[in-house]
Amino acid sequence: MRSIPASSSSQILFSTSNSRLSPFPLLRRNPTYPVAGAGSFRCRTTARPPALVTSTEPKTRGSEKDYYRIENLTTWLLKQEQNGNIDTELTIVLSSISLACKQIASLLQRSSITNLTGAQGTINVQGEDQKKLDVISNELFCSCLRSSGRTGIIASEEEDVPVAVEETYSGNYIVVFDPIDGSANIDTALTTGSIFGIYGPDKQCLIDLDDDSTFSKPFELKQRGKPHVLYLAVTTVRGLIYRKRTFKFLSGPEVELLDEAKERCVISVCQPGSNLLAAGYCLYSSSVVFTLSLGKGVFAFTLDPTYGEFVLTHENIQIPKTGKIYSFNEGNYDLWDDKLKNYLDHLRQPGSNGKPYSGRYIGCLVGEIHRMLLRGGIYGNPKNKNSKNGNLRLLYECAPMSYLVEQAGGKATDGYQRILEITPSQVHQRTPIFIGSPEEVEELQKYLA
Repeated sequence: MRSIPASSSSQILFSTSNSRLSPFPLLRRNPTYPVAGAGSFRCRTTARPPALVTSTEPKTRGSEKDYYRIENLTTWLLKQEQNGNIDTELTIVLSSISLACKQIASLLQRSSITNLTGAQGTINVQGEDQKKLDVISNELFCSCLRSSGRTGIIASEEEDVPVAVEETYSGNYIVVFDPIDGSANIDTALTTGSIFGIYGPDKQCLIDLDDDSTFSKPFELKQRGKPHVLYLAVTTVRGLIYRKRTFKFLSGPEVELLDEAKERCVISVCQPGSNLLAAGYCLYSSSVVFTLSLGKGVFAFTLDPTYGEFVLTHENIQIPKTGKIYSFNEGNYDLWDDKLKNYLDHLRQPGSNGKPYSGRYIGCLVGEIHRMLLRGGIYGNPKNKNSKNGNLRLLYECAPMSYLVEQAGGKATDGYQRILEITPSQVHQRTPIFIGSPEEVEELQKYLA
């Protein structure tokens, strides 16, 4: 019997049993000594994990990747706070948004099992049929933001008008969001997402709700004068306004109609995207990815389902300057103007490599932008003969996404001006958008000029 030496990066495992039914088929032995007994032995070499391989060479700190070090979203936010990039209140708001995204991701994964697919039977302010998860996800977002105690005004795609948070729980930040982007994909288990943007407090917006006025019958929200000047109904119990389509008799909650001074709080929601303090999205697909920018780069965190934490997986994302993917709903081709048609025809022609651009269309803005950040290209949702102002909402869809893409080195335009420079006059105002790699957007603008 001869001994078999073991290398520094392997182990020799021995078995002295002749029986395949032995409860100890593999026994670790010292390879420098012969194995006693007349029975035959089997050996197997197994590689050690790279992090466990010992080396005699001196190591410098940070010279070797730590295979066991991970950084979750909470730790990353705390570091940003320590570095002075954000304050404690904004950290809390972002943490509450990430919690809402985790809950939505869980609901989406079980939607078919728990009968959360299909329509809710209601229509939102834009005349769109709401899915069940549209309504539930909106309530989750509102609940998480309200309980954070750091949010003052909330504007959502699913709310008719902005929501003023109850005074007891009210904070300073203004949060705009689309709780479920691409909700038409829910029933077929395709890509969906959530989009959010955070604006700073308005110094003129100091709400001091009184508890004097009580209403015993439903009332209507009305628009006066300019479409963005609204009367808000704020309950001092739930902190959320009642939608017009679901108004109820109020038995107990005290309600106040906001006067002219308090209407400034509503107007303060309608800010240009250049005022954003933070923006991001959460992608619900084969992975759940929370992508965020605080104005100093774009970072993506992937949800680890093992322990329910968002882990940093993409650091300081930079969009490629060019790409070979375009994403337009070409079913509307005949409804577009001739300049845009010429641009699309150009993309379909073989380039210098003999290949045309590849067309991809998911039907979910979050999915389109996520792919574009990593692979480059251009996405467009233009105006057409039926939709003179485009289809996407400026405040809580286009502005946050444009903020992210510009932070990653890309560009976003409505065809004539930068998306982030447009000040919305209404909460649900729509706009055309072309967004993506800088050189691709510049090429498009040459055709539209």
